[in-house]
Amino acid sequence: MTGQNPPTSSSQEASGEGGARRTRIAVAGGTGVLGRHVVEIARLRGHDAIALAPSTGVDLVAGTGLDGALDGVGAVVDVTSIQTQSARASERFFGAVTRHLLQAEKAAGVGHHVALSIVGADKAPYGYYAGKVLQERLVTEGDVPWTLMRATQFHEFVGQIMERLRRGPLVIAPRMRSQPVAAREVAGRLIDLVEAGPSGRVPDFGGPREEQAVDMVRAFKAATGARVWILPVPFPGALGRALRDGTLVAGPGSDHGTQTYADWLRSAR
Repeated sequence: MTGQNPPTSSSQEASGEGGARRTRIAVAGGTGVLGRHVVEIARLRGHDAIALAPSTGVDLVAGTGLDGALDGVGAVVDVTSIQTQSARASERFFGAVTRHLLQAEKAAGVGHHVALSIVGADKAPYGYYAGKVLQERLVTEGDVPWTLMRATQFHEFVGQIMERLRRGPLVIAPRMRSQPVAAREVAGRLIDLVEAGPSGRVPDFGGPREEQAVDMVRAFKAATGARVWILPVPFPGALGRALRDGTLVAGPGSDHGTQTYADWLRSAR
């Protein structure tokens, strides 16, 4: 299924350069690691961007605060996330957020829903990825014209490993093939997709090269001076196999960013 380009409405105006149109964009999760980049880049390109987040009075899980929030909005970009490895919790979160957004978009006449998912989620529908699989299904079966892009893990992923898998002076580093990508480059691609109009499933977006997660954690330790021991661990079960066998790495036909993990570490100092 692919979306149709929506007709021009009061939510869009001619903007100028390159024939792009000025659009009012609502960014679900617009205050997070990725969302703040999406909002900033949208505004830099002349769009009117707003964030949908608890801090702006919108609870997407409960569905509160959406009444009127999408008035005049031409496109919604969903980059919401939850910190969990529970499949049930992930499905509850992404199911609630996606259903509430799509319902509100349909009522408000929003012509484009842009969803970000994860490379390989459908081949490793376990834990957190289970919620992303449900999100994809709801979007592609919904009534709102849509675009869906999958991306690999962000460079910031290693900081999350250091935080969530640290046990005192020990950090558990998963044996994992990764292809980290800059969050800002993902954000720029998402705004490209808003400007292109509903396009259905588009090519995956990964980083410029493959890395081993253990090596990334070691580089993070060296760059930050963290005083920890790093313990490489192969995670068990089907998810562990997916982490190691390249399931979560962008394959042939994918698009790629340019900033390497090493470049990002240097710029973050």
